[in-house]
Amino acid sequence: MLILGIETSCDETAAAIVDGERTILADVVLSQLDEHRPFGGIVPEIAARSHLHHIDRLVAEAMARAGIGFGDLDGVAATGGPGLIGGVIVGVMTGKALALAAGKPFLAVNHLEGHALTARLTHGIDFPYLLLLASGGHCQLLAVEGVGRYTRLGATIDDAAGEAFDKAAKMIGLGYPGGPALQRAAALGDETRFALPRPMKGKPGCDFSFSGLKNAVRLLVERLPRPLGQQDAADVAAGFQAAVAESIADRTRRAIRDFQVRWPAGRHLVVAGGVAANTRLRQSLIRLGSETGLEFLAPPLGLCTDNAAMIAWAGIERLRLGLVDGLDFAPRPRWPLDPNARKLSGAGVKA
Repeated sequence: MLILGIETSCDETAAAIVDGERTILADVVLSQLDEHRPFGGIVPEIAARSHLHHIDRLVAEAMARAGIGFGDLDGVAATGGPGLIGGVIVGVMTGKALALAAGKPFLAVNHLEGHALTARLTHGIDFPYLLLLASGGHCQLLAVEGVGRYTRLGATIDDAAGEAFDKAAKMIGLGYPGGPALQRAAALGDETRFALPRPMKGKPGCDFSFSGLKNAVRLLVERLPRPLGQQDAADVAAGFQAAVAESIADRTRRAIRDFQVRWPAGRHLVVAGGVAANTRLRQSLIRLGSETGLEFLAPPLGLCTDNAAMIAWAGIERLRLGLVDGLDFAPRPRWPLDPNARKLSGAGVKA
């Protein structure tokens, strides 16, 4: 089975070819960082225009790297949402056109499901497993019971973890993108110098909150001499990173207790999404997995951030179950993995 995957939900334009034996034959990703850096964040209109400009070339490059023609494909998968709607439309329309021209099935993939199933591509694990999905737009804890079957155990009530990293980095003066810059600065800092809150730690449930921590960083930076010296910036960054890691670990520990009662066959704690690339967070989760008897798994760093290989793999999983979409599929800016979960207003559950 060969699937072409297309990803255009945010600021990476990507195309990939994956086969049913979990082999990535081609994986092409074009970052738009340089286009958005002058604005300190992602500009949706610029993102959509960039996707439109580059997607055909990237698909052709992926096909060439894999050494196949469109007739060799078994289907075309494209991110159908959630995400910036302009970019999602570009990817969906491209996928539909290619599927129609080649006479192949079209598969509209939930971007979050792409992240959720990546561990099955990279490690071949069985259902069920516990997933921490942490990225710039999402922060959720989910029981992954099967393809299309997810139970949300917790989510952020305000900001997503990745957004908090970006905003904190901007306040500290570390530039964009904030997550990698903050981690580099934190490596040189003392995480114990400044007392920052651990949001929601010890509270019932598994939900997250990061807005109060962001505000605490803002107040701290305002009290320090400006502009921040290198050591002050590093210490604030380290303190913020430690606070996020401890908060997420606390919420995840509570989710593990629930997961092990309701899904006792589950053996894995999986982390996915761009924030999964943070070394400090991974260390906390590895310890947590060891303490609770779950094996910790994280995809390679290149498959934590947005990519088309995960979309292609999710397409394979769905095609095996006959979950094919019509060409009348409508792109979705919001698309929850667990439609029965209670409604929250935070940015991290906007999908």
